[in-house]
Amino acid sequence: MRKIFTILSVSFSLIATAQTELVFVFFKDKPNKAAFYSSPLTELTQKSLDRRAKLGIALTDQDAPIEPTYVQNIKNLGFTVTDYSKWLNGVAVNATSSQIQTLSQQSYVDHVESFVKNPNGGIRKEKIEKFKEFSNRDALTTFNYGGGLNQINQINVRALHVAGFTGAGMTIAVIDTGFPTVDTGNAYKRLRDNGQIKGGYNFISKNTDIYNTSLNTHGSICMGAIGGYLDNQFVGTAPDADFYLYASEDGANEIPEEELYWIEAAEEADRKGVDIISTSLGYTDFDDSRYDYTYADMNGTTSFIARGAQIAAEKGIFLTVSAGNSGNSAWHYLGTPGDNEKVFTIGAVTSQGNVSSFSSFGPNSAGVIKPDGSARGTDTYTVYGSQVTQASGTSLSNPVAAGGVACLLQALPAGTPLEEVKAKLRQNASLYPNPTSQMGYGILNFYKTYQSYLGVNEVNKIQIKIYPNPAKDLINITSDKKINSVEVYDYLGRLIKTEFSNKVNISQLLKGNYLLKIKTDSGESIEKLIKE
Repeated sequence: MRKIFTILSVSFSLIATAQTELVFVFFKDKPNKAAFYSSPLTELTQKSLDRRAKLGIALTDQDAPIEPTYVQNIKNLGFTVTDYSKWLNGVAVNATSSQIQTLSQQSYVDHVESFVKNPNGGIRKEKIEKFKEFSNRDALTTFNYGGGLNQINQINVRALHVAGFTGAGMTIAVIDTGFPTVDTGNAYKRLRDNGQIKGGYNFISKNTDIYNTSLNTHGSICMGAIGGYLDNQFVGTAPDADFYLYASEDGANEIPEEELYWIEAAEEADRKGVDIISTSLGYTDFDDSRYDYTYADMNGTTSFIARGAQIAAEKGIFLTVSAGNSGNSAWHYLGTPGDNEKVFTIGAVTSQGNVSSFSSFGPNSAGVIKPDGSARGTDTYTVYGSQVTQASGTSLSNPVAAGGVACLLQALPAGTPLEEVKAKLRQNASLYPNPTSQMGYGILNFYKTYQSYLGVNEVNKIQIKIYPNPAKDLINITSDKKINSVEVYDYLGRLIKTEFSNKVNISQLLKGNYLLKIKTDSGESIEKLIKE
């Protein structure tokens, strides 16, 4: 991932013979897995088990906890163990070459794999920056909600809101830097008051300190694009979703351990039964260049985080990940875990629908088309603290899209296969079937995707005609089905009026765009109306 923060330089020289490297020690088995299978609630919540049941996903050995005696054995060898993964079945330690040999020879160890990709690298002395394209501007003293509305309309989410799908009942894990002001800011007050923030954890410091003001604000701003709400100023793409907030990205350093922090967060999200993981992070290079990736490594299966992301997807979690902000640099490729095939990778576009120049290029090195789709990433509206702000980067296009996914999954029948949902999102995007290297299949269209699930489209089976449109005073609505009611919603998604007739007086409405929810004996239809 690209960086904005200064790292500390080291004054000592690295001695090759004693140099340590981060490695992952894979264990051979899980001897006590039978106990887990007999009582899975010891490891997973009922919500997690329910998600698997709805999607027809069976429990596997990956779900069973690590054998604690194996972990203790590693500690007894003199290693400090702070990070481990039940999915990968092992622990991470720093070890010398001779220690790696010792570890490999243990009877309970399957193999040892190093994180090092470039053995001749070393600690960088130059300043390294993160999230280079990401810009947190000063809060707007005068806001233009029309701009915020544009990013929702661009991916056709507002029609889902009006149809009653605002993310309610969906649980999103945001895995990022930290979440300062989410516990105090007015922009998140609605979430707090409604009990929508279900919990969180800091996997860097191994505690629940996720709101500390010393933490980078990136997570708060990304989460705000989904769930933020300021009355008459801003509405996120899924304002009624529930959230778990996990810190995995060390804002001051770029270290390979962050991949493990992310995997641990994803495992915890799975335990809690989340439906969606939104991650505006990606990795390509590190403070210690020994761990740097090449484009060849961006094949979806090489990095540890990509492997963890694939397992999360196979557990029935819908993962959305930023493509990256390297489009203008020599390294212009997407980062990992956005390279994994089962991850839904998001690129960035402008308000006019053109590609954002900074948006990273696909495909992955195995030829899989990436990104999968795109959303607004240039001058995207979000919130921080108690104010509306704007920022740019795929860091923002990803949560905008993740909120759309939450609304769509709420609208679909329980158990709808996620790979099918991803395929339909690609098929209903603006460039399908001709993807590009930066926009993928194009700008996502969530309401059109929802409609594609209604067979030959139950909405289209209702023949609706609205005239005149645009209109000034009175509109007429005709249908081949009996019209029971007409609801008029404003640009904020608020219900303005309800009529029980096929004639609606709009003379009192302000000029602008509205949505009509027309209810008939055969279902509902969402239609656009322009008031002159």
